[in-house]
Amino acid sequence: MADETCIPVIIGVGQFNDRESVHDSLGLMIEALKTADADAGAGWIAQLDSIAVVAQISFGKLGNCAQHLADHFGISPKHIEQTPHPTGESPTQLLNEAANRIGAGEIGVAAIVGGEALRTAAQRAALERSDGSKPNFFADAARASRSQPKAVAGSIEHLAQYGLIIPTDVYPLYENATRAAWGQSLAEAQAESGEIWAGMSRVAADNPNAWLHTALSAEAITSPEADNRPIAFPYQKRMVANSSVNQGAAFIVTSLARARAAGIAEDRIIYVGMGAAAHTPHNLLKRDQYASSAAIDVALEQALDRNGLTTADLTDVELYSCFPCIPKMARRAIGWPVERPITAFGGLTFGGGPVGNYMSHAVASMVDKLRRDKGTALLFANGGYATHNHAIVISSNPLATAEFPHDFGCNEAAKARRGNVPEVDGAYQGAAVVETYTVFYKRDGSPRVGTVIARTPEGKRVLASVPPADEEMIALLTDGQIEPVGSRGQVVPGEEGLMRWVRE
Repeated sequence: MADETCIPVIIGVGQFNDRESVHDSLGLMIEALKTADADAGAGWIAQLDSIAVVAQISFGKLGNCAQHLADHFGISPKHIEQTPHPTGESPTQLLNEAANRIGAGEIGVAAIVGGEALRTAAQRAALERSDGSKPNFFADAARASRSQPKAVAGSIEHLAQYGLIIPTDVYPLYENATRAAWGQSLAEAQAESGEIWAGMSRVAADNPNAWLHTALSAEAITSPEADNRPIAFPYQKRMVANSSVNQGAAFIVTSLARARAAGIAEDRIIYVGMGAAAHTPHNLLKRDQYASSAAIDVALEQALDRNGLTTADLTDVELYSCFPCIPKMARRAIGWPVERPITAFGGLTFGGGPVGNYMSHAVASMVDKLRRDKGTALLFANGGYATHNHAIVISSNPLATAEFPHDFGCNEAAKARRGNVPEVDGAYQGAAVVETYTVFYKRDGSPRVGTVIARTPEGKRVLASVPPADEEMIALLTDGQIEPVGSRGQVVPGEEGLMRWVRE
């Protein structure tokens, strides 16, 4: 019989939405943790041996919010930590680490907490600006990146020169590459995105903890309406993460023995399974290709294998939904049908996209669903630019094959699946073939610039831009009449030291 002191379980979850913009990020965390404590029956905060916090960006001056939480509640846990960066896989990784520590007997009770108050921060900053404008935290970071010194071919600065800086710049490259690889037309790919996103909106509409509560049709999500402007081809506003939220979430993990000793009802105990994590090089140009991700595939496959499960055993999934390409790749990796829901929370568009803390809300919402409906769920998280991938299983039933502590790293398996990484040639001129691409838009919906990643006849990788004045090329990239990926063109000198993509 398994030692119940080594079996990690979730006993309390809490979510908090601040629509009045009263709280900063720490305030959201405090409220969420208090709610999780109450959900577990109260008294657990005083017993915490570990507080782990997902880093936030709204209020940078707050510093280490994990220590602030400990100070606020007057406790001195053995482990007080905050993640180095606010990346999307963080809550899932912190859950796995807490489960490992409980399984090793290092701690008895752990809390994972996060909060992001970008809405509050923007409103407060607007009051301090003479023109009353609200800042865009991601855009500010992008401008800082663009002011870097002269770029070296293949470097992050080189990417920045061509506008590939923040998530909305990069994920469309995967969207366009995967569409071509799967043999879909633009209309078919957009229809799949619309169907998945419409399903998320229905989940959010029924979830009191979601930020938005309006169920939308697939057409409303993908069509270029007045309030659904294009962001980066082929993504419209309703297809990307909504970070303009004030949301906090927390969950409490302990051992099965301790939960039962405290008298927690069996139908409120959710078992934590084993996890799996794999990563891709941070630099987009150091990746073998953009039509799939070995790291995503391995993380998902290993999470199922390690828990002795197949996709048929799952009642629910949470497939990270910052942009459509990620759940599209993930659902294909596990064979999840397009018509089945991919979220318990509502997705980053409708549930809310509190930067790195989305998965804390997903965990909390999935715990609520498993308590109500019973079953087993696979949680998949993505961080960076399809960079960090972490999957884990939770269930209303004991997971017989789960063992703790365990090594959740699967990076070597992911590396073994990758192809060769092409050399980047920043000075190349001549014929090339489109590997992937996107077009960026202004707020009025007009094209700002296009960016193409192409391959030379020798297999080297090159970057090139498409100015908005080249209406013929912009149309070729976006009208869906032909598939641009795989089409031929020429790389020629352009303006401001950049290379330009023109039709062959």
